Amino acid sequence: MKEIRTEDAVGHVLCHDITQIIKDEKKGVLFKKGHIVREEDIPALLSVGKKHLYVWEKQEGILHENEAAEILYRISADIHMHGSDIKEGKIELIADCDGVLKIRRDALLAVNSLGEMMIASRHGDFPVKKGDKIAGTRIIPLVIEKSKMDKAEKVAGTKPIFSILPYRSKKVGIITTGSEVQKGLIKDTFTPVLKEKLDEFSCQILGQTLPGDERSQITSDILSFIDQGADMVICSGGMSVDPDDRTPGAIKDTGAEIVTYGAPVLPGAMLLLSYYQNNDKIIPILGLPGCVMYARRTVFDLILPRIMADDRICADEIASYGEGGLCLNCDVCTFPNCGFGK
Repeated sequence: MKEIRTEDAVGHVLCHDITQIIKDEKKGVLFKKGHIVREEDIPALLSVGKKHLYVWEKQEGILHENEAAEILYRISADIHMHGSDIKEGKIELIADCDGVLKIRRDALLAVNSLGEMMIASRHGDFPVKKGDKIAGTRIIPLVIEKSKMDKAEKVAGTKPIFSILPYRSKKVGIITTGSEVQKGLIKDTFTPVLKEKLDEFSCQILGQTLPGDERSQITSDILSFIDQGADMVICSGGMSVDPDDRTPGAIKDTGAEIVTYGAPVLPGAMLLLSYYQNNDKIIPILGLPGCVMYARRTVFDLILPRIMADDRICADEIASYGEGGLCLNCDVCTFPNCGFGK
């Protein structure tokens, strides 16, 4: 940086904040570091006693923090988000649609490991809403070598670090197991809960069946919904290890690929997640444990947004839910940064 007469500072970038103090009225920043001085700023600068200023001296191979922030934004954002105005070398990424946030974690770690720059974000694989802040990027010093920003672009790769998978409209079949429901011995309180959760997305309920505890009938009902064009089939109940709990076996009998029977999440340890391939179409088939019926938030709330965004879930990802997978269903949410408890 260099010292310059205030009258000669038009077009230059301030290297420090300019404070204005007016007795009994104001004490605050008049111009922030990084501000580009305009002709109309000169009287105000002189009025606060600034006859000279420190400004950034443009050097070959050196970038100002705002120029570098633009590069971090460019390697971070996809088409479903936009950036905030640059402020002190920082740009925030804002969601332009509802969906599931995806993060290329290796690229994020690689950039953050370079030093003198940072990208901080929400947890990936969780829902975001339009207008949510997704991430913030900034350069730590006022200026940085262009070569370091070139390296950031290289380690980030050719794809954006962050992306949003928008939710899709889906047709859903609901299969309520249990002879006690089939025979009317108890009221079905599971399906209203499912419909309430599905109503948060764009879903069309194709129908509901009550196959009791007959394994072959449960299998037949699943395949029937698939023949009707279902994009997802949900089987509620019958997920424990009791002799009459036939849902896991019935789902397996469809020929679906079982991703997991069991999840390190409480409530929701008896979840079954599978995918059925029907020509070129991949259809999730879920076996939901009884806790979904009575607990406010469960494993179902973790995986449903991803299913609605066509974000296929693998067994390793389910296993990773163990950290943060204890939901106390209280006012303070323990599921990572998802806001369910609010």
